Amino acid sequence: MEPLVGRSSSCLAQLMRDLGQPEYRARQLAAWIYRKRMTDYDAMSDLPADLRRSLAERYVIRSAVSERAAASKDGATKHLVRLADGLAVECVHLPYERRVSVCLSSQVGCPVGCTFCATGMGGFARNLTAGEIVEQFLLMQDLHPNRRITHAVFMGMGEPLLNIDNVVAAAHLLRDEVQVSARNLTISTVGIVPGIRALADADLAVGLALSLHAPNDAIRDRLIPSNRRWPLAEVMAAARAYRRATGRDVTFEYLLLAGHNDSAECARELAALLGDMPGAVNLIPYNPVEGAVAYETPSSARVRAFRAELEAAGRPVTQRARRGRGASGACGQLAGEAAGRRAPKLRASVSSR
Repeated sequence: MEPLVGRSSSCLAQLMRDLGQPEYRARQLAAWIYRKRMTDYDAMSDLPADLRRSLAERYVIRSAVSERAAASKDGATKHLVRLADGLAVECVHLPYERRVSVCLSSQVGCPVGCTFCATGMGGFARNLTAGEIVEQFLLMQDLHPNRRITHAVFMGMGEPLLNIDNVVAAAHLLRDEVQVSARNLTISTVGIVPGIRALADADLAVGLALSLHAPNDAIRDRLIPSNRRWPLAEVMAAARAYRRATGRDVTFEYLLLAGHNDSAECARELAALLGDMPGAVNLIPYNPVEGAVAYETPSSARVRAFRAELEAAGRPVTQRARRGRGASGACGQLAGEAAGRRAPKLRASVSSR
């Protein structure tokens, strides 16, 4: 049976019409499945019994389950979420002092193949549906009920903008049905230029986190295969267009790899690349990934020196807290084996011109 989660109120209204019910029942049903997170039709007390029976005969509410979880000492919890077809993704629950965030997957595996990332090592199986993305959020709130989840970042398994239609639909559902502020939603990308431009036109104005990880094309080509398709000049032009369209500053993610992109010269080149475009650089010291290319974490002194160069150029800098390392949940450690299968090599449209 098809799941109900993933359908907007307008889609549910059409469903009510098809079932011979008044349209206002759609609003009631949406409140039950999205805001109250109800998974039992019998508990939907303001819906008539005949409607509840009809729905139960035709639709499941949700299908994803947490198969196992691993918690780290800092409070982060990584969940392996099993989908209806048996494939799996990972989702990370991240409590902070003043907010609670979840890191959502958008694909089973990833086709991009960044050389530093665990997810791409497992290959690519398929895109997630909008409902499967939203189910992760609802499931995390069910499993961690003590504090309301306030933020969601599309930074888990997969490249969100290679699944742009479903990611945009999921963001609309989180904003409109689950009622998470768009200002608290962030979508990450390695720089899929058509996706950035489509996101700018999506009437969402969510945060955009651009994973640069290099100050020039020579280095970036070695780290991120999609850079050969969309080089930095095109990526930065799309990022500037996104800011003009939405009024939202772009965050620039920069993974520091010892001896590859962490020199003072790289920092100065990065500052020049960004120029006068507003937005903070978020530095991420590398987390070693078993089986990946043998990168190393830069020393604390090297990180401080890189940061100092950027700040001297007037660029705001943050440094990502290394949350979830004990649970293999930090950035770049979402296990590739969760994809459940390996896939053919990268699509030519992603990896080459």
